[in-house]
Amino acid sequence: QVLLVESGGGLVQAGGSLRLACAASGRTFSRTTMGWFRQAPGKEREFVAAIIGSGLSTDYADSVKGRFTISRDNAKSMVYLQMNMLKPEDTAVYYCAADERYWRISTTPGDFESWGQGTQVTVSS
Repeated sequence: QVLLVESGGGLVQAGGSLRLACAASGRTFSRTTMGWFRQAPGKEREFVAAIIGSGLSTDYADSVKGRFTISRDNAKSMVYLQMNMLKPEDTAVYYCAADERYWRISTTPGDFESWGQGTQVTVSS
């Protein structure tokens, strides 16, 4: 299991930017695929982005491609989500998650073993 702590959420106007950060501990970070998911009120948790342990491969939900960028710093055990051109529909609680199968990317929440507590992102119109 990995301990995950998110930070960086907040309130922003449409078109603005936010950068989420997730600090990880408890496992060799470079051998962990990291993902970001989000959950809006009344909706299921959905995949946003993920990055494999080496950082050489990423995947994004269609709804955020071209606007969001996931990155990681294995030396600091950190993963980031840079969110640009934010829209009101991006409003949700954003969760950082870890998958020990570090060589592959899954978009399924059930494949991730460890989760952070979540950070609220609110985009006003």
